[in-house]
Amino acid sequence: MTSATSSIAKVPSEKGRITGWHVLIGVVLFFATVIAVDIVFMVQAYRTFSGEVASNPYEAGLAFNRTLAQRQKEAALGWTASVETPAGKTVVVTVVDRANKPMDGLSLTGVLERPATETGRQTLNFRSLGGGRYAATAQLDGAWDLRATARNAKDMFEIETRLVEPAR
Repeated sequence: MTSATSSIAKVPSEKGRITGWHVLIGVVLFFATVIAVDIVFMVQAYRTFSGEVASNPYEAGLAFNRTLAQRQKEAALGWTASVETPAGKTVVVTVVDRANKPMDGLSLTGVLERPATETGRQTLNFRSLGGGRYAATAQLDGAWDLRATARNAKDMFEIETRLVEPAR
Protein backbone atom coordinates (compact mmCIF):
# COMPACT_ATOMS: atom_id res chain seq x y z
CA MET A 1 0.00 0.00 0.00
CA THR A 2 1.19 3.19 -1.03
CA SER A 3 0.19 6.16 0.77
CA ALA A 4 0.48 9.51 -0.65
CA THR A 5 0.88 12.26 1.73
CA SER A 6 0.70 15.65 0.56
CA SER A 7 1.96 18.47 2.53
CA ILE A 8 0.46 21.76 1.75
CA ALA A 9 2.16 24.72 3.30
CA LYS A 10 -0.26 26.81 5.27
CA VAL A 11 -0.34 30.40 4.22
CA PRO A 12 -0.53 32.62 7.26
CA SER A 13 -3.88 34.26 7.65
CA GLU A 14 -4.06 37.97 7.02
CA LYS A 15 -6.74 38.31 9.66
CA GLY A 16 -5.37 39.53 13.02
CA ARG A 17 -1.97 40.47 11.65
CA ILE A 18 -0.69 43.93 12.63
CA THR A 19 0.90 45.78 9.79
CA GLY A 20 2.69 49.10 9.57
CA TRP A 21 -0.53 50.77 8.55
CA HIS A 22 -2.23 49.58 11.73
CA VAL A 23 0.58 51.02 13.86
CA LEU A 24 0.49 54.32 11.98
CA ILE A 25 -3.28 54.64 12.41
CA GLY A 26 -2.97 53.77 16.12
CA VAL A 27 -0.28 56.39 16.74
CA VAL A 28 -2.19 59.08 14.82
CA LEU A 29 -5.41 58.29 16.72
CA PHE A 30 -3.57 58.36 20.07
CA PHE A 31 -2.06 61.79 19.46
CA ALA A 32 -5.28 63.14 17.98
CA THR A 33 -7.08 62.10 21.17
CA VAL A 34 -4.43 63.74 23.38
CA ILE A 35 -4.57 66.97 21.36
CA ALA A 36 -8.38 67.01 21.41
CA VAL A 37 -8.45 66.59 25.20
CA ASP A 38 -5.82 69.36 25.60
CA ILE A 39 -7.90 71.70 23.44
CA VAL A 40 -10.99 71.01 25.54
CA PHE A 41 -9.02 71.77 28.73
CA MET A 42 -7.55 74.97 27.27
CA VAL A 43 -10.97 76.24 26.16
CA GLN A 44 -12.43 75.50 29.61
CA ALA A 45 -9.49 77.20 31.33
CA TYR A 46 -9.79 80.29 29.16
CA ARG A 47 -13.55 80.53 29.71
CA THR A 48 -13.13 80.44 33.48
CA PHE A 49 -10.05 82.74 33.72
CA SER A 50 -9.05 85.06 30.94
CA GLY A 51 -5.60 85.73 32.39
CA GLU A 52 -6.47 89.29 33.26
CA VAL A 53 -5.21 90.02 36.77
CA ALA A 54 -6.61 93.52 37.14
CA SER A 55 -9.70 94.95 35.54
CA ASN A 56 -7.92 98.31 35.34
CA PRO A 57 -4.22 97.57 34.71
CA TYR A 58 -3.28 101.15 33.82
CA GLU A 59 -4.64 102.52 37.08
CA ALA A 60 -3.03 99.64 38.99
CA GLY A 61 0.30 100.57 37.42
CA LEU A 62 -0.10 104.19 38.48
CA ALA A 63 -0.94 103.08 42.01
CA PHE A 64 2.18 100.92 42.05
CA ASN A 65 4.26 103.93 40.97
CA ARG A 66 2.78 105.90 43.90
CA THR A 67 3.67 103.00 46.21
CA LEU A 68 7.27 103.04 44.95
CA ALA A 69 7.48 106.81 45.52
CA GLN A 70 6.11 106.34 49.06
CA ARG A 71 8.73 103.64 49.77
CA GLN A 72 11.48 106.03 48.63
CA LYS A 73 10.16 108.74 51.00
CA GLU A 74 10.09 106.23 53.84
CA ALA A 75 13.67 105.15 53.13
CA ALA A 76 14.77 108.81 53.23
CA LEU A 77 13.10 109.24 56.65
CA GLY A 78 15.17 106.44 58.12
CA TRP A 79 12.43 105.22 60.44
CA THR A 80 12.34 101.58 61.43
CA ALA A 81 9.70 99.54 63.20
CA SER A 82 9.75 96.31 65.13
CA VAL A 83 6.70 94.26 66.06
CA GLU A 84 6.17 92.02 69.08
CA THR A 85 3.20 89.92 70.10
CA PRO A 86 3.46 89.26 73.85
CA ALA A 87 1.21 86.39 74.96
CA GLY A 88 -0.60 86.42 71.61
CA LYS A 89 -3.14 88.99 72.82
CA THR A 90 -1.40 92.25 72.00
CA VAL A 91 0.45 93.74 69.05
CA VAL A 92 3.25 96.08 70.17
CA VAL A 93 4.95 98.24 67.53
CA THR A 94 8.13 100.15 68.35
CA VAL A 95 9.12 102.95 65.97
CA VAL A 96 12.55 104.60 66.04
CA ASP A 97 14.17 107.22 63.84
CA ARG A 98 17.49 107.14 61.98
CA ALA A 99 19.43 107.88 65.20
CA ASN A 100 17.60 105.01 66.96
CA LYS A 101 15.63 107.49 69.09
CA PRO A 102 12.03 106.49 69.95
CA MET A 103 9.32 108.20 67.89
CA ASP A 104 6.64 109.42 70.28
CA GLY A 105 3.55 111.40 69.29
CA LEU A 106 2.73 109.34 66.23
CA SER A 107 -0.75 108.36 65.14
CA LEU A 108 -0.70 104.61 64.50
CA THR A 109 -3.50 102.71 62.74
CA GLY A 110 -3.54 99.18 61.48
CA VAL A 111 -5.37 96.03 60.45
CA LEU A 112 -4.73 92.32 60.80
CA GLU A 113 -5.82 90.06 57.94
CA ARG A 114 -5.49 86.36 57.30
CA PRO A 115 -3.02 85.59 54.48
CA ALA A 116 -5.36 83.27 52.60
CA THR A 117 -8.85 84.57 53.31
CA GLU A 118 -10.77 87.77 53.86
CA THR A 119 -12.64 86.55 56.93
CA GLY A 120 -11.59 87.49 60.46
CA ARG A 121 -10.20 90.93 59.65
CA GLN A 122 -9.30 92.88 62.80
CA THR A 123 -8.97 96.67 63.00
CA LEU A 124 -6.33 97.69 65.51
CA ASN A 125 -6.64 100.74 67.79
CA PHE A 126 -3.10 101.53 68.90
CA ARG A 127 -2.43 103.54 72.06
CA SER A 128 0.92 105.05 73.00
CA LEU A 129 2.93 103.32 75.74
CA GLY A 130 5.77 105.86 75.61
CA GLY A 131 9.31 105.29 74.41
CA GLY A 132 8.16 104.95 70.79
CA ARG A 133 6.00 101.93 71.66
CA TYR A 134 2.38 101.53 70.60
CA ALA A 135 0.06 98.68 71.59
CA ALA A 136 -3.27 97.31 70.40
CA THR A 137 -5.23 94.32 71.61
CA ALA A 138 -5.83 91.54 69.11
CA GLN A 139 -6.71 87.88 68.93
CA LEU A 140 -3.60 86.25 67.48
CA ASP A 141 -3.84 82.58 66.65
CA GLY A 142 -2.17 81.27 63.55
CA ALA A 143 -0.88 83.44 60.70
CA TRP A 144 -1.81 87.11 60.26
CA ASP A 145 -0.62 89.92 58.00
CA LEU A 146 -0.17 93.22 59.83
CA ARG A 147 -0.56 96.42 57.81
CA ALA A 148 -0.05 99.53 59.91
CA THR A 149 0.58 103.20 59.20
CA ALA A 150 2.47 105.55 61.51
CA ARG A 151 1.98 109.28 60.90
CA ASN A 152 3.11 112.55 62.34
CA ALA A 153 2.17 116.03 61.12
CA LYS A 154 4.08 115.72 57.83
CA ASP A 155 5.39 112.19 57.34
CA MET A 156 3.92 108.73 56.91
CA PHE A 157 5.54 105.32 57.44
CA GLU A 158 3.94 102.00 56.44
CA ILE A 159 4.59 98.77 58.31
CA GLU A 160 3.86 95.37 56.74
CA THR A 161 4.80 92.09 58.36
CA ARG A 162 3.60 88.51 58.83
CA LEU A 163 2.81 87.45 62.38
CA VAL A 164 2.64 83.74 63.20
CA GLU A 165 1.41 82.65 66.60
CA PRO A 166 1.11 79.02 67.62
CA ALA A 167 -2.42 77.80 68.38
CA ARG A 168 -3.14 77.93 72.08
